Amino acid sequence: MKLRQMTSAGMMDCKKALIEAEGDFTKAVDIIREKGKLVAAKRADRETSEGAVVVRQAAGKAIIVCLGCETDFVSATPEFKALAAEIADAAIAAFPADAEGLKAAKCSNGHTVEEEISAQTGKTGEKHVLAYYATLESPCIGQYVHFNNKLGAIVAFNKAVPENLAKSIAQQVTAMNPVSVSEADCPKEVIEKELEIYRKQMEEDPKMAGKPAAMLENIAKGKLGKFFKESTLEAQDFVQGDEKVSVAQYIKSVDKEARVLAFKRFSLSD
Repeated sequence: MKLRQMTSAGMMDCKKALIEAEGDFTKAVDIIREKGKLVAAKRADRETSEGAVVVRQAAGKAIIVCLGCETDFVSATPEFKALAAEIADAAIAAFPADAEGLKAAKCSNGHTVEEEISAQTGKTGEKHVLAYYATLESPCIGQYVHFNNKLGAIVAFNKAVPENLAKSIAQQVTAMNPVSVSEADCPKEVIEKELEIYRKQMEEDPKMAGKPAAMLENIAKGKLGKFFKESTLEAQDFVQGDEKVSVAQYIKSVDKEARVLAFKRFSLSD
């Protein structure tokens, strides 16, 4: 049925829409689309903790996108997986700057990503959202999506590197969830949040009572070293190696001139 192909709606929904539209095909399409918007509005407060993370790359560009839904039952369906892949294809083709731009991008059937998500919401009766979208551009990009399709990462390098290196660093980012590439580019708000935690701990520690404020501040800053070691990519222990080396050391052992420029990671569990 042409209406079903255009809207991805179920057979019964298509029949009901055609009856309501008195056979007017264009009106039937509008009815089905409006139903999707209505369902989305009714379920706006529902959590979308399930879904699929998809990555794509082409000609020095890469995207990572997540289509979210409410249940693992829906996320496991062929229709859901196909829509997630379609959105990823639209993203790498149009390469929009942000999620709003992606929503306006066209899928292969001529509909926008936003329209397709709305149609899938109407079809399943379950909330669907564009949960995440990010891009990277560089001479070489590593990518990885975990086998459950719920988390993944893309990593940009300053130069071409072996594929196994690029993938292993993307796996590192996926598994270890670093906050930044290095201490130097760690966001100020992240550092300040850690310092506040350390300050609070010392305020509650009887052993620190009466210590000068300047001394407590220096102790707090000293504790940042461990945080940077565990939470910045280059300083983290490389999890796949037999020897205990940092990620930066591992990269240099493969290519002395290679370095990570940036990464993007998303997990439905975070």
